[in-house]
Amino acid sequence: MRNGTRLAAVDLGSNSFRLEIGRYEFGHIQRVEYLKETVRLGNGLDEDQQLTHAAMERGWACLARFGERLAGFPRAQVRAVATQTLREARNREEFLSRGSAVLAYPIDVVSGAEEARLIYQGVARLLPQSDERRLVVDIGGRSTELILGQQFSPQAVASYQVGSVAWSQRYFAGGAFSASAFLAAEIAAKAVLDEALGTFRPQTWERAYGSSGTVGAVGGMLAASGVGAEGQITRAGLNWLHERMLRAQSADRLRIEGLKEERRAVIGGGISVLRAVFDLLDIDVLHVAQGALRQGALYDLLDREQPETDLRSSTVNGLMQRFGVDAEHAQRVARTACALFELAAPAGSERAARKLDWAARLHEIGCRISHSDYHRHGAYILDNTDAAGFAMPELHRLGMLVQSQRGKVRKLGADLDEPIFALQLLSLRLAVILCHARRDPDRSGLLLRRQGQRFDLSARPGWASAYPQSAHLLREEVLAWQKTPWELVLDLP
Repeated sequence: MRNGTRLAAVDLGSNSFRLEIGRYEFGHIQRVEYLKETVRLGNGLDEDQQLTHAAMERGWACLARFGERLAGFPRAQVRAVATQTLREARNREEFLSRGSAVLAYPIDVVSGAEEARLIYQGVARLLPQSDERRLVVDIGGRSTELILGQQFSPQAVASYQVGSVAWSQRYFAGGAFSASAFLAAEIAAKAVLDEALGTFRPQTWERAYGSSGTVGAVGGMLAASGVGAEGQITRAGLNWLHERMLRAQSADRLRIEGLKEERRAVIGGGISVLRAVFDLLDIDVLHVAQGALRQGALYDLLDREQPETDLRSSTVNGLMQRFGVDAEHAQRVARTACALFELAAPAGSERAARKLDWAARLHEIGCRISHSDYHRHGAYILDNTDAAGFAMPELHRLGMLVQSQRGKVRKLGADLDEPIFALQLLSLRLAVILCHARRDPDRSGLLLRRQGQRFDLSARPGWASAYPQSAHLLREEVLAWQKTPWELVLDLP
């Protein structure tokens, strides 16, 4: 990454959308611009977990404004991340399709664990270097993330479906505050967070930090009101806020220095969850951190630019070990697939080649479950695992490649309209065929070319007679691509 390069992150939270633009300088990212809009996307989830049209319109309008600001940024320098509301929404594809179009960049829906990892990266990057064992708490609109870590390494991450928007809707309807409502909200939050005690008990960390959303709002109110030390939230400070809220009896009547109007509607839920976290994890002081999810996404962009530091490669290796993949054969298939892909891929396809390499190394991940239909088991694993560094759509795309390594190709439908994806899939299927004997194939003289909607695979004279089983399987592969937008043509003299 060159000094002066601009990077941008878009955080599609349940309460607010945020845009962070930074400039890379000597290993660090300096803020250039920060935009925030209160969209309240999470308020738009109905009882059927469908986003209302009004909520989607608010989100699309905000993304269109962000998109105008980002015009001209290369795609590799922008990361848009969506969290709990879009994890829950059953009609999220409708929102994401138009949202990605108006933003002009793809939007990644990340798992709760991946959200927690990015939050920790954002917090750790903006803290002084230290070997202290850290607890990081992030209370968002519809989820709360807890992370344990040291320096830049998260050691335990968890995400729980409890947050300021959801709890305000459920326990503080109409913004009414009462002692009974707070008690019910805190008991319910502790019930959801109870399992956190096994991992995040006080003995496992030395210093607690809070990031973003609710923590930032509470820290700001306490500081503006002169309650406690600036940048710290204490039990006494939380109790003071709680008493002020009970006296006010409603969010509309609450008058506290530092309370922003955009936060008023969700402050009851946020404080009830924060009080529950304090009690459950026996926190005395929570330090308000400057970093958050969006900064983590920016630094993640740096790692993705360098294959040797890309966390996703380490995650793939971990999955291979966990599911007992034959590493030697996986690497053999990966080498073969990537070599074929590079023969026919256009310039600038390095990222696609890297993803093909991951899919090839994971193509037998489902064998640990059952060798029968292992390709389907592998796709299921990738669709339902927490994999550090990966967004949910990325894992799904890898799963599609793994599932489609054998069997009918036409079942993929519209996905085959993408030339790069079609070439990735063909390269993987050809590699599995060529490596069928589980030894390195003879690739000398093999050429793969793309001409329009046609792929041409040719071999040197005598190759087919030297490898009759491979030639037979390749001829069967021609049939598999019939009735798709693509044609596979063989020249095996």
